[in-house]
Amino acid sequence: MERQVLFEVAGTSVDFATAETEGLPLLAGGKSMGGCMTSSAAAKRALPGVRGLVFRGFPLRAPGRTGDQRAEHLYRLDLPMPFLQGTRDSFARLDLLRPVCGRLGSRATLRIVARGGDHSFNVPERSGRTLQEVMAELASAISSWGGRVVGLRRARRRGMCCGSDLLQ
Repeated sequence: MERQVLFEVAGTSVDFATAETEGLPLLAGGKSMGGCMTSSAAAKRALPGVRGLVFRGFPLRAPGRTGDQRAEHLYRLDLPMPFLQGTRDSFARLDLLRPVCGRLGSRATLRIVARGGDHSFNVPERSGRTLQEVMAELASAISSWGGRVVGLRRARRRGMCCGSDLLQ
C-alpha cells in the first residue's frame, strides 16, 4: 500500500507542475526513492509535459543485496534519463548500474558527480571537496542536461538529429 501512495504522489506532483507551468517542458525525478517512485509512475501512465527523468542516487537495490530489480520498470520508458551517482553509493554499486544504463542505451547517461561519494553524495575530507561543491556540480549538471533535453526534443520534432549522450 505504501508504494502505491508514493506512485500516486509522484504522479499528482507532476500533474500539479504541468498545470502550474502552462505547457513548459518539465523534468521529473528525484533523489533515491523519489526518483524510483517518479519513474515507476511514468512507467504506469504518461506524465504530461515530462521530457526527461533525473535520478540523483537511484536506489537500484537495498545495501547488501544483489540484483537490479528496481530498474525493471525503466526499460518500459521512452524518456532520457541521467543517473547522477557517487562512487561509494551502496544502493547502486556502479558494477550493477553500468549494465542497466547499457541496456537502456541512448536513453541513459551515467555521470559520476562525487568520486568517493556515498548515497547522499557525502565525500571524504581527503577528496578536498565539500558537500556544497558536490551539490553545486549536481545542480549544474542537471541544468545543463535539462537545457539539452529540451533542445533535443525540439530538434527531433523538426526532423533534426542530435547526439545521444546529453551529459558531458
